[in-house]
Amino acid sequence: MSKQAKITIGIMAHVDAGKTTLSEQFLFRANVIRKAGRVDHKDTFLDGDEMERSRGITIFSKEAELTLNDHRLVLLDTPGHVDFSAEAERCLSVMDYCILLISAPEGIKSHTLVLWKLLEQKGIPTFLFVNKIDQFADANGGDSDPLWLSKKSELLEQIRKQLSAEAVDFSVLPEKRGRFFWEEIAMCDEHMMECFLEAEDLWEEMPTEEKADGEAEQAFFTGRMKDCSFKELIRGRKLFPVFFGSALKEIGLDAFFQELAQCLESRSFPEQFGGRIFKISRDAQGQRMLHVRLTGGSLGVREEIAFWDAAGEEKRKEKVTQLRILSGGGFLPVERAEAGDVVAILGPSLGKAGEGLGFEQEAAAPSMVPVLGYQVSAGKDVPQPLLLEKLRMIEEENPELSVQYEEEKKQILIRLMGRVQTEILKSQMEQRFGISIELDEGQVLYRETIEDTVEGVGHFEPLRHYAEVHLLLEPLERGKGIELRSRVSSDLLATNWQRLILQHLSEKQHRGVLTGSPITDMRITLVAGKAHPKHTEGGDFRQATYRAVRQGLMQASSLLLEPYYSLQITAPTSLIGRVLSELDQRAGSGRAESIGEEASLIIASAPVATVRNFAADLAAFSGGRGRVQMQFSGYEPCHNTQEVLSEREYDPERDIRNRADSVFVSHGSSLIVPWDEVFDHMDLELFTKRKKEDVPAAPAGPAGSLSQSAGEDELRAIFEKTFKTSWEGRREEVKQQNARTVTAPKPDPYDSFQPKTGTATGEVLLVDGYNLLFAHEELSKLARDNLDAARGRLLDLLSDYQGTESGRMIVVFDAYKTEGGRVHKQEYHNIEVVFTKEQQTADMYIEKTVHEMGKKARVSVVTSDGLEQIVAGAKGALLVSSREFLRRMEEQKQRIREEYLSRPSGNINPIQGL
Repeated sequence: MSKQAKITIGIMAHVDAGKTTLSEQFLFRANVIRKAGRVDHKDTFLDGDEMERSRGITIFSKEAELTLNDHRLVLLDTPGHVDFSAEAERCLSVMDYCILLISAPEGIKSHTLVLWKLLEQKGIPTFLFVNKIDQFADANGGDSDPLWLSKKSELLEQIRKQLSAEAVDFSVLPEKRGRFFWEEIAMCDEHMMECFLEAEDLWEEMPTEEKADGEAEQAFFTGRMKDCSFKELIRGRKLFPVFFGSALKEIGLDAFFQELAQCLESRSFPEQFGGRIFKISRDAQGQRMLHVRLTGGSLGVREEIAFWDAAGEEKRKEKVTQLRILSGGGFLPVERAEAGDVVAILGPSLGKAGEGLGFEQEAAAPSMVPVLGYQVSAGKDVPQPLLLEKLRMIEEENPELSVQYEEEKKQILIRLMGRVQTEILKSQMEQRFGISIELDEGQVLYRETIEDTVEGVGHFEPLRHYAEVHLLLEPLERGKGIELRSRVSSDLLATNWQRLILQHLSEKQHRGVLTGSPITDMRITLVAGKAHPKHTEGGDFRQATYRAVRQGLMQASSLLLEPYYSLQITAPTSLIGRVLSELDQRAGSGRAESIGEEASLIIASAPVATVRNFAADLAAFSGGRGRVQMQFSGYEPCHNTQEVLSEREYDPERDIRNRADSVFVSHGSSLIVPWDEVFDHMDLELFTKRKKEDVPAAPAGPAGSLSQSAGEDELRAIFEKTFKTSWEGRREEVKQQNARTVTAPKPDPYDSFQPKTGTATGEVLLVDGYNLLFAHEELSKLARDNLDAARGRLLDLLSDYQGTESGRMIVVFDAYKTEGGRVHKQEYHNIEVVFTKEQQTADMYIEKTVHEMGKKARVSVVTSDGLEQIVAGAKGALLVSSREFLRRMEEQKQRIREEYLSRPSGNINPIQGL
């Protein structure tokens, strides 16, 4: 394109870092405004909303166009308050560069770290501007002020330690950049290092008299390195220039803007049309506007934009009626926008924040999401449908509100980040619609995930309809969200049906079976599907898909997750103990990061549910001297699952909006089949069954002193011979028989060995031997060559563990020595070893033992077998996973070693050292 493309540069910071003030200086020096406004004077150009001016904070992102030297820039001013962090995060998708502000008096705050992580994830080149140095430095920038030089060194060290080691001080004037400056640059890139070493060699070869002048070194290295461009390093996030100044006092700004212009580089765009919607708003007349960054081609008035659904099918095209270049509160209408432009598009009724246009794909969902839910109500004169309509208009602009209407309870629910956003929402409803709303105290928003892999089946076949869907549900790491994919050949299921299924998976917020909370951290894979050539319609796959998800969740071992806050607590040093004790009582944990004579910094993490009022409590017991900053850090396993489940009283089988059963046809009429009987009626074979049969069984080891055992191949053979079915088929039968227990929550593994209530006495620990063996990485490898040796080593480890524990330990192994063989028991040091009889698995033996001993003793079961956990849990046993038990064994071993090594020398064998 002939015309140079615009560069979009965003400004981000934690609240009160001076971001809006720096934006004003940008616009003033580019002659966009005649005078730089001030937040305290309520006359800033970009914060034109009355709510922003009255509160002195940025609530809505704003854009403005300007020219910096030869660069055409679009400046994005983003909110700094954590309550509006989702708005700021949406702007990241359209930024070419970012300026991250740090307040010199406060240093790097928790929200600064969050923003830095987001910039890193998005790969956005970043400049760092340390603001408010006027509180330490003189009007010249502090070059001669010892106090400021000390503070500057401290801030640089903090930046390099907490953000990036490639942060380099660019506040040094170009003519004063000597050997040390260029050496720091060279450390960021291999090519730059080669250039520097070459210059250094030439410098050493120069005559001594030519190096005598103090400025000679600076001139030499600057001359040699001037052709080495910073642009590529900055663009590739290998270098992060750091500037120091004061936006309010105009210290260091000339050098900052001059150097910034030298470092920017415009990108090229394809000819194909593309764009990214990063915001939805309405103008003074209520017209809907899509804020879009064009990333390819061009767009003109009266042209049409295609909008697509999640399956990649075109929903419809809509005409552009107007294009506006926004700048603060004003705008300039244009007939055509080019790639690189940021424009407001009027006309389309479709489109949402984060959606891609043209070749662009939809952006990932924001990671900073609300963790508190509120019920909304209005006066009796406001009909609920009207209230819902207005809230959804605001939801378009703030998608994180997630407005929902609960039909059963006739109530409207929304999600908010915190107190400030709550107040802003009330003001918006009053000012824009004249509706006064009230919100309840709010409740924590939980989520659910699964701990094992299951295959969910949904079948929908009322008369003259047909669809069957098989979905593989797999757990993912924390924070991964929901991933969707298909592994079905188009030869088996047409591509259009597969797209439709994926669309149905993405269009709905699927709910878990513990509390009805949204599911997360899960991969859902389409592994099989079937349509009827005559009777299948699109809605049939919707029903089958929803039911398949739910049926899978009903089978799985579910885990309740709750939101956590990361906390930065500043408190008097004398109160460190009190603060850590308070955190411990709130199920949190913390450590003293830095301890000073008067005040200390504590870094902590705690559940949102327990620390919502921590700031007020801290202020109370510290006499107002303690301060805390809280930032959402993600979802973790709930600390009080049983309490939450009792409070919610959620019954998944009574949730008629999220059904797990399937619909079949029988004798010309519909038949509703419960979720735990679907496997007996489905048409397609289970994908998981096919995959398991493809995997060779583990080889059996040679006979030894404990030889009443068999390899997994023998177990499979015995099962198929005895039960006239496959191993997996039998497990499915047992699972269906015990399906009523699948929604029982798994206890916290740290509580696994706590006594049960009731009249039980004594402790019994039942261990599924082979399950634990194959959960141990080294023993699992050993078992491939010698199963007996691996089993013997496991028994030695368990015997060592039991040496410091009370109660009985019973280790159970599957065994089929001869036909008609009986249960074989033997003592192995301080533990009991059991080999089951013919036609009896370890699962069955453990289930029977739990039933018999559960009334007399406190029984715990060690296994990661999902079915075995279900059965044992239903019989009243406490559960602990194999991985968790191995961790406890390792911790015990380490603890004993440390206690031994820490004993006084007088307690050591007196012969030692002679």
